[in-house]
Amino acid sequence: MSTTARHLRIAVIGAGASGIMALIKLREAGYDDVVAFEKAGDLGGTWRDNRYPGLTCDVPSLAYRYSFAPNPNWSRVCAPGPEILAYVRGVAERHGVEGQIRYDSEVVRAEFSGGRWEIETVQGAQGAFDVVITATGVLHHPVYPDIPGLADFAGDCFHTSRWDQSVSLAGKRVGVIGTGSTATQITAAVVDEVAHYSLFQRTPQWIMPAPNPEYTEDQTAEFQARPELLETEYKRLNDQQGVGFADAVVGESPEMYAKIDAFCRQNLATGVRDPELRRKLTPDYKVGCKRLIISENFYEAIQKPNAELVTETIQRIEAGGVRTADGRLHELDVLVLATGFNTHQFFRPMTVTGRGGVALADAWAERNEGYMCVVTPDFPNWFMIGGPNSPIGNFSWLVTAENQLGYAMKLMDRLRSDNAREIAPKPEAARAFNEALIAKLPDTVWASGCKSWYIDGQGRVASWPWTYETFLKDMAEPVLEDFEIA
Repeated sequence: MSTTARHLRIAVIGAGASGIMALIKLREAGYDDVVAFEKAGDLGGTWRDNRYPGLTCDVPSLAYRYSFAPNPNWSRVCAPGPEILAYVRGVAERHGVEGQIRYDSEVVRAEFSGGRWEIETVQGAQGAFDVVITATGVLHHPVYPDIPGLADFAGDCFHTSRWDQSVSLAGKRVGVIGTGSTATQITAAVVDEVAHYSLFQRTPQWIMPAPNPEYTEDQTAEFQARPELLETEYKRLNDQQGVGFADAVVGESPEMYAKIDAFCRQNLATGVRDPELRRKLTPDYKVGCKRLIISENFYEAIQKPNAELVTETIQRIEAGGVRTADGRLHELDVLVLATGFNTHQFFRPMTVTGRGGVALADAWAERNEGYMCVVTPDFPNWFMIGGPNSPIGNFSWLVTAENQLGYAMKLMDRLRSDNAREIAPKPEAARAFNEALIAKLPDTVWASGCKSWYIDGQGRVASWPWTYETFLKDMAEPVLEDFEIA
């Protein structure tokens, strides 16, 4: 048995927050032949693409960071988007990984041939790689509403992830379609500067009130002087969200779920004065079935004199605005589409062909399925950060990404030795994992009867249905008996 380390050429697809993390951790582990392919002209992923007013992370800043890069200088408890983008960029610069990124290089084809992955981007063939790690995220394929006449609107119109920075909203009649987290943040951010604000609601949302104060100079100074305090808060907040909220939504903590439910209902009861408006803002589904909205000021903003919640169905878009089913034309100067993302597209439209000519599009024709959310049968040495059924709605994305990469790297260690060239989960292991997953999904709040971006095209919940502790345990050490290693 040889102990000589095998040289591996590695491709990382995506240079968002998880792709940057992958480059850094791979370098630390001694992998020195790594290239990241990024479809845009800059790094940052969803934090680069989204620049809308009010953009704020809904995870506390002291927890929404890389475990290896504490930041004592966050301005608020939950940082604004530009600050997070600056943080990711700063970490990339400090670790010197930007030189490994090839920008404007969207991957269009990946084919497993001769034991390696042949990669092709819009720039052409990129050669063969021993390992591919996808770090494409889930919030980068915008969904546009299928509303008649959308192209006829005469004013400015754009999706929130394609925000037109040149358009001033001051003194204008602004309409926003959608009521998710993005729309609620925009509402509070712009209502005071516009002449009239129309929020077109199809489905009301449950809203968890959470203050977002600025950190004082004294607090920042203490964080700077006491690194151990940052680490303590990082662990505390991750446990609070993981063991608290995450366990509640998967049916493992009824007591915590009851507290969350009561908190949201009380927020609505006391935060909205007008009974009719309160009725319109009251969801008919369980708290947490859709992604829970975190906001300290949405209810206040939507009750401003120049704000209007429109619940009539949109009939069509016209040159002058939005026509609703009651015949009314809501005249607008700017129309914003806060209609979210296709979170189930993953790295499509990339063409991926695995062992024996198996196309991923065929393997996933009925539903996206993997094993442990990181790997999938017949696609050797292909590792996914944020693969099927990842806990995208349970806890901090960066915690998810770091743990999934750690899992992949333990498998890659087998490839780095001379003893293994290909590693992929056994079909029977993947089947058993997905059967267990499907059996657990009914326990989650997401399966309680609502439409949400946690539900895939086949109507099945597509998130992690177990506890935070189970996720950490499963990611800690791969069960090698579940893999084909050749």
